[in-house]
Amino acid sequence: MALFNILIFPGLLFLEAYALFMSFADRKITARLQNRQGPPWYQPLADSLKLLGKETTVPEGTDQRVFRLAPIIGLAAVVTAYLYIPIWSAESLFLFDGDIIIAAYLLTIPTLCFFIESWFSSGIHKTNSSADILLRLFSCEIPLFMALLAPSLLAQSWSISGISQYYAAHPLYILINLPSLFVILIASQGKLSRNQYSVAGDEHDAISNTFANYSGKFLAILRLTLDSELVVICSLVAAIFLPFYIGHPLADFGLYIAKTMLLLFVLAVCRSITSRIRTDQLTNICWKILTPVTFVQIIINLLLKGVLA
Repeated sequence: MALFNILIFPGLLFLEAYALFMSFADRKITARLQNRQGPPWYQPLADSLKLLGKETTVPEGTDQRVFRLAPIIGLAAVVTAYLYIPIWSAESLFLFDGDIIIAAYLLTIPTLCFFIESWFSSGIHKTNSSADILLRLFSCEIPLFMALLAPSLLAQSWSISGISQYYAAHPLYILINLPSLFVILIASQGKLSRNQYSVAGDEHDAISNTFANYSGKFLAILRLTLDSELVVICSLVAAIFLPFYIGHPLADFGLYIAKTMLLLFVLAVCRSITSRIRTDQLTNICWKILTPVTFVQIIINLLLKGVLA
């Protein structure tokens, strides 16, 4: 049964299917907000199948083992993080006290894999790209994960399921963590390499693009990794900031889909109304605005923890 959960549902197969659907929904919503038609529902799947059928080339001078293993390790880390998130109830399948820290750690692995791939690639442009990835790691992911961990202080639990159950029992306390939700919505745009940011995943900067070296099935895996990260982050936010449950597995699963799609819509709106931002501007936003807001949130939650204890 555990093997089924890891490989089929709610593991690898379901996550990748839902990631492809959310990729379509993200592109469709963004297109409609920009008064465009957008792609058909099968476009992300067609893109992946086309890449899987293409030849995979390894640039000369690149470490082949690192080149081939980095995308696989990144995807495996995202799938593992997903197993700790509640899907059809307030409890996940593999919960334990501290799983939110493990999930946050696992979500840093894809970024590190992108950095290692760029660092071991040939060419000065790829080295510059690796520096951009490292900058993204310290700029976007620190406030993002601090904002995810802040609600746990008030809930006095380091388990995603425990945090979700606490705020489900005390729904008004969710309002206290709204600054953290704001930080997550902004920082995740950079974490997920969405197009408006001049960072590693930017399709407009082909020379220093992290994925410029990749083709074929490895490029498909990299794209699936980013799409899967989008699902995992939306799922984490839904579990912590929208902990509403009915009590029936099918109903709660449908509610989970509705909550993650709502968060996707909000992220798509943020993506559409935000102009293209340079890396230095992104760094300033993260360090001068988002990180201080997160520190204030942590202090507030620590004070309230003593009052509400």
